[in-house]
Amino acid sequence: MRLYIREMLDGQRTPHISFHTPGHKRSGEDITELGYSDSLLTPTGVLLAAERDVAEILRARRSFLLTDGSTCGIFSMLYALKLRGVRSLAFPVSSHRSVYNACRALGLEPVLIPQEVREGIPRQPTEEALSAAAERADALLLTSPDYYGFLAPMSVAKEICRIHAKPLVIDGAHGSHLHFTDMYAGNFADMWVDGVHKSLPALTQGAVVSCKAEAWEGPLTEGVKTFRTTSPSYPIMASVEEAVKFPRNEDIERAAEAFKRAFGAVRNDDWTKILILFGEHADGAQRALEESGVYPEFNDGNYLLFYLSPCTKESELELLGEILKGLSRGTRIGAGRIPIYSEGV
Repeated sequence: MRLYIREMLDGQRTPHISFHTPGHKRSGEDITELGYSDSLLTPTGVLLAAERDVAEILRARRSFLLTDGSTCGIFSMLYALKLRGVRSLAFPVSSHRSVYNACRALGLEPVLIPQEVREGIPRQPTEEALSAAAERADALLLTSPDYYGFLAPMSVAKEICRIHAKPLVIDGAHGSHLHFTDMYAGNFADMWVDGVHKSLPALTQGAVVSCKAEAWEGPLTEGVKTFRTTSPSYPIMASVEEAVKFPRNEDIERAAEAFKRAFGAVRNDDWTKILILFGEHADGAQRALEESGVYPEFNDGNYLLFYLSPCTKESELELLGEILKGLSRGTRIGAGRIPIYSEGV
């Protein structure tokens, strides 16, 4: 498939004197919606072609490019739910703060799904918890994969929602790299968001929100029109299109899983998230790593998370391994600083 936005940007080699935004007045990729660059609100050219390609790759009825991050996608999906009559939404307590904020802003009643915290890690909800929540709420939202690399029981949730005739939406902000696999959120959800910049090679804030069926296309379109910026970044949009079309890197996937086994990482479901227990030595390990120029994704007081992508080099994994061999590993202390999404992660 063609890279429509990049081709358009690269093709503009004529003199360009700017009497339009942005204020830096320099020509190049950072342009606004001009005669040749299409309009994201009502796309008919390169942006429409890019969104159609993305939808085909993600197996969606409709996909929308976002330059406002997954948060915009969450708000858009919940707005679509409200347009379809949803008044209460069930979601796990460790859901991202944007879910809480969208419920508050849209007047949706939260129905919190309890989660067990095991070995200092919040685990995905059980089938029993999901069933109980589906009976109490008008719709269900799951996070898959979560920040610790665990997949939600999406097939179970889909069946529960089918039985109760409730919509299922998924925050897949950390799982856009899974669209090659059966574990992808879009295989189960009515609507879902991909935080493309998190685990694919897109610029920060690049994301996609999608729906599966025609019945959700209109409401989601309205949600996107309500919450998406009217000043979209063309570099971000081009990077999202390129990232979704980026080839799978099975070599680094295999290397990551081998690395997990070799270094005793937590057995989770997502190859991009290497979670290692350092316990009382977590802060010291983080300092030692950063002094070597190696920066983990987070330190929750017990675990360090190393976040990979298809662009991670095997040589970088090897360097990480050499450093880890010289670091002290301890035992879990207390509850740790669990990064509950509602508190700002």
